[in-house]
Amino acid sequence: MTKETLLQVAYNAAEDKKAEDIVVLNMEGISLLADYFVICTGNSDRQVQSIAKEIMDKAHEEGHEVKSMEGFDSARWILVDLGDVVAHVFHKDERSYYNLERLWREAPQMEI
Repeated sequence: MTKETLLQVAYNAAEDKKAEDIVVLNMEGISLLADYFVICTGNSDRQVQSIAKEIMDKAHEEGHEVKSMEGFDSARWILVDLGDVVAHVFHKDERSYYNLERLWREAPQMEI
């Protein structure tokens, strides 16, 4: 699976679970961690967990191994590491506090 296809899978999974404010950052040449970040918001602990689980499940369905998932139990900021794509699923109360878009402001935002 190409990294662009994986990006689309993660984006669509977040969208399917009604994630809000979905932003894609192109991290190529900026971060060694991943080529793309998908950043999105859920309105409740349950929705945040549901979005993260959907991203993981859809990646598995496409035959892609999830490297790791962190923060699932607390459901405030769940990181889903898919390798070339990292999804950051925030609770609405946490998103503005961490403000990854500002932290990585040199990364261009992409339209999907």
